[in-house]
Amino acid sequence: MSNDAPSLWSRLLPRRIASRLYLILFTGLLIAHGLSFGLLFYERYVSATSMMLGNLEKDVSTSIAMLDRLPAAERPAWVPKFTRRTYRYILGPGEPGGELQTERSRQLTQLIGGVLGDRYPVRGNTTSTRPERLQVHLNLSDGSPVTIELTPSVMPIAQWLPYVLAAQLVLLLACAWLAVRQITRPLAQLASAADALSPTGDGPHLPEGGPAEVAKAVSAFNAMQDRIALHLKERLQILAAISHDLQTPITRMKLRVEAMDESPATTKLASDLDEMQHLVRDGVAYARSAHGGNEPLIKVDLDAFLDSMVWDYQDTGSSVSLITHAGVPVNTRPRALRRVVGNLIDNAVKYAGAAEVAASLDDDGTVAISVMDRGPGIAADQLDSVLEPFYRVEGSRNRDSGGAGLGLAIAQQLAIAIGARLVLKTRDGGGLVATVTLPRA
Repeated sequence: MSNDAPSLWSRLLPRRIASRLYLILFTGLLIAHGLSFGLLFYERYVSATSMMLGNLEKDVSTSIAMLDRLPAAERPAWVPKFTRRTYRYILGPGEPGGELQTERSRQLTQLIGGVLGDRYPVRGNTTSTRPERLQVHLNLSDGSPVTIELTPSVMPIAQWLPYVLAAQLVLLLACAWLAVRQITRPLAQLASAADALSPTGDGPHLPEGGPAEVAKAVSAFNAMQDRIALHLKERLQILAAISHDLQTPITRMKLRVEAMDESPATTKLASDLDEMQHLVRDGVAYARSAHGGNEPLIKVDLDAFLDSMVWDYQDTGSSVSLITHAGVPVNTRPRALRRVVGNLIDNAVKYAGAAEVAASLDDDGTVAISVMDRGPGIAADQLDSVLEPFYRVEGSRNRDSGGAGLGLAIAQQLAIAIGARLVLKTRDGGGLVATVTLPRA
């Protein structure tokens, strides 16, 4: 049971921390305000009841004594003067009714009987339950019947009081909303800054202000962002430097091999040097791909951009076709985007012999560029791994069958640098679909 309780509680609570804080604070404030209203009304009820009983106790004895001493002909003129909000006097036997039903009615009858004493025996009956109304009957000294009709009720509240209480509740809820907003805004800014973090270190720094805890967290995040950017830059610089420096000795070795007499050994050696040179160039390209975001953003006609790329591939004899158009422009970095789409097309042509390119506008306003093929595809558990550098699906190290494992990694790195998203998935019927998602211009 203890294992199920947290999961049930988590399902009942909203997913967003702001919604949870709103729910907790609003519920607490509503309960506290409800208790305050209840205590206020209860205190008002007790005070009004005590005041009513006190006034009734003093007034009944005086009023009955005056009526008893007045001549019978003068009593009707004086009765209206004794009328109060919750009770009045009636000259006569009153109305027939049932027995007293509530504790309050019995208490009022006993109070009147105790005040008047044995000289004026009283009896009570209930004439109405909603609203509650009772009558207390007695006889004056000359035998004339007198009825005291009581309608117990609490003193009505002022008409403006509910509006004041509602205004207080609205003010408390507004303060709670403002407090939650002040708490959750730094978290949202941290999340946005984390999403904007790039290997080049050009992500925006958060302004260090606000409460001490928030300022400390922002300062720590900015420092962490700088350290991560520096670490990644150092790694990329090392890779670029090694790859660049290897090109010179490889070129000298190729020249020396070409100067040697032709033999099977020199042919194999020349092939190995070509493979090394391709690997070095791919390493340099991967290192430079992290800086794809340095290219300025411009508005690009996506359909014309893709048409140009497809025509270039068709001119070289590659089986590449553009099957759909998006019909909208995009804000992007064209050289980096060309390298991303080019790497995906090269990958499709290499493993499937043909590629289909499609552009579409999604419902959320983003633009998707999909490169599809009917090749052997990639296993579902390896779709994320192939985006890592130097990862190859097949186990051999033969460049002709598996390559260096940097084509998709470069595409992924450049996509991140230009603010796009690269996703791989298996194509229905066999093959692979690589989709690059761009924001609409």
